[in-house]
Amino acid sequence: MMNSFVITVDSNCDLPPEYIQEHHIEVLPMPFDLDDVAHNFGYWQEISGKDYYDALRNGSVARTTLINTETFVTAFTEYARLEKDAIFLVLSSGLSATYQNAEIALQKVKESYPDCHIYVIDSLNASSGHGLLAILAAQKREKGLSAGETAAWLEEKKHTCFSLFTVDDLMYLHRGGRLSKLSAVAGSVLGVKPILNIEPDGTLKLKEKARGRKAALKQLVSQLKQIVGPNNTLDTLFVNHTDCLEDAQTLAEMIKSAVNVRNVVVMMVGPVIGAHLGPGAITLLFEANMTREEYESKGT
Repeated sequence: MMNSFVITVDSNCDLPPEYIQEHHIEVLPMPFDLDDVAHNFGYWQEISGKDYYDALRNGSVARTTLINTETFVTAFTEYARLEKDAIFLVLSSGLSATYQNAEIALQKVKESYPDCHIYVIDSLNASSGHGLLAILAAQKREKGLSAGETAAWLEEKKHTCFSLFTVDDLMYLHRGGRLSKLSAVAGSVLGVKPILNIEPDGTLKLKEKARGRKAALKQLVSQLKQIVGPNNTLDTLFVNHTDCLEDAQTLAEMIKSAVNVRNVVVMMVGPVIGAHLGPGAITLLFEANMTREEYESKGT
């Protein structure tokens, strides 16, 4: 049953290559430009992560590009032509129009292949937050669920995947159109480190402000503890970073002491998400026993 349907995710999934291979997940690259030089991102194949973030620190400009409709049409047509059922997990519609392009493409393909079983899932998340959904989908596939059954399950499960993060400079998010100028300026006061969440609707929100980096890391752990609770255990938690490995490793050790977690994965954020976070960002991405809506309703 391993290959009963195809699972594809865009390259913003920020999954380790070994996870992709182990779970038989396909990745569709999302392109980006660095100083007007085009890159078709795999896993730092054309530029190292260190060189990329150093370039941003030194004033280089990164611009991201949507996966266009034609690319999706080509991929979906191939699945339909070969009669392969497929699930495509895409970056949050609250952060990118990629989901809309995928939906437009699917409708075009269905004009020629009306009986195809291809499902586009808006992850309402980013980075390993939607990469984790691909892993969960693969586990369902291994248990023998169909593409349709898995897609329906993912539509519910995606609301339990959380993203918490801190950045060094909110102006990267503002320039990329992901945060208002007012919020960016308010969160960029000297010495203040912002804490952000991806909201239930898949958009970003500035949640808290910390005085300094150490306080920001502590506040991330505090939020995590509130979400996980004292009696629950996380299976996998990603600590992703934009070239600040030492802080990410420090945070990973803090997390291991604060909550029950079986597996903590530390890895670098890819260039597309990284272009909007800027150097020095750290993210926590995990699947919990409550939904983001439930967490927000608690007034935390």
